[in-house]
Amino acid sequence: QVQLQESGPGLVKPSQTLSLTCTVSGGSITINYDSWTWIRQPPGKGLEWMGAITPSGSAYYSPSLKSRTSISRDTSKNQCTLQLTSVTPEDTAVYYCARAVRGSTWSYDYWGQGTQVTVSS
Repeated sequence: QVQLQESGPGLVKPSQTLSLTCTVSGGSITINYDSWTWIRQPPGKGLEWMGAITPSGSAYYSPSLKSRTSISRDTSKNQCTLQLTSVTPEDTAVYYCARAVRGSTWSYDYWGQGTQVTVSS
């Protein structure tokens, strides 16, 4: 069974860098054979797509977050990492990783359970 697990700090101070890791296991999944996405949900708001990394290793980002966001992968550990710099309280959210699949439109078939990140001094 395919499982995704987000991990990282639950509390980050303003101006610091947030680093989260998504570890993929089970289902004979090799991380570099698929596209992986980071999505977040601030309290009381909807889901926000942050960015993705493709099988070729190319990364794409939301225009509103591009200057602060970096997504990378480690194939030996089956991990995908999100880095978000210069965080503010507005970055407080539940952060999810998900596998992106392409049909007629993009969709997400496997999700992690999400991890709460609070930005506060």
